[in-house]
Amino acid sequence: MARNEEKAQSMLNRFITAKNEEKKKPRERRPYLASECRDLAEADRWRQQIMGEIGRKVTEIQNEGLGEHRLRDLNDEINKALREKLHWERRIVELGGPNYTRHSAKMTDLDGNIVDVPNPSGRGPGYRYFGAAKKLPGVKELFEKPPELRKRRTRYDIYKRIDASYYGYRDDEDGVLGKVEGPAEERMRAEVVAAWAEMEEVKREAKRRVRSGEVAEVGGEARRILYEEEEDVVEEERRERERDEEKEKEREFVVHVPLPDEREIERMVVEKKKMELLSRYTSESLVEEQSEAKAMLNIQR
Repeated sequence: MARNEEKAQSMLNRFITAKNEEKKKPRERRPYLASECRDLAEADRWRQQIMGEIGRKVTEIQNEGLGEHRLRDLNDEINKALREKLHWERRIVELGGPNYTRHSAKMTDLDGNIVDVPNPSGRGPGYRYFGAAKKLPGVKELFEKPPELRKRRTRYDIYKRIDASYYGYRDDEDGVLGKVEGPAEERMRAEVVAAWAEMEEVKREAKRRVRSGEVAEVGGEARRILYEEEEDVVEEERRERERDEEKEKEREFVVHVPLPDEREIERMVVEKKKMELLSRYTSESLVEEQSEAKAMLNIQR
């Protein structure tokens, strides 16, 4: 019985739905081209309809369990609807309506940062990805930022940060170093002066005992100082003796070959040139006769 009532009610429901559909106006189809629309209100209505379709598909594409193929198809449909919406927005502007493209939404990555994926054709806003489509293989890499390359510092970048403080010229400006070094410097100076005074006292005592003949009673330190002084004296005497010997050798140097003076050198040069001219312009027999004549007359030139 219950089954028959359900059948009757379902038939009644279908009948009522059909009657209501008959009363409604025939459903209008959206124009294929936005340029075919001549009414601003109609163009705005079609734009709202496209935005509703985009909203439903964007909600559906958030589901990551739809599969890769379905996500890619949904993303293609949304991009196609966006291009169509852009055509209608341009048509609205042509018909004197508001410009909706000024406040269009920007594309963001998984972190919410605005990105720009250019269109390969160079026209329009470019292809966009929505929802789970951003995590698809080959798409996720588009939204990853390239790693920042650390620029190597040049020599100029290194040296421009170096100032007087780097070389320690400003260490005394704070006064801390002076307070620390002052007492230490005074203590070290006092130690050096005391050591020098003690050494001088030992030297004077050693010299006094040497003069008075008390060398045997001098301590080890005084004996060492005395030996050092004696060695210095001996070394100085040896150097002085070497210098005297060198001076003596310089004074005793004698030239065993007689050296000609300037006039003799000039005479020898003139004689040589004369002989060259005679050998060039006279015969050998004439030169021999001239030399024999000089020998007979005892002429040396």
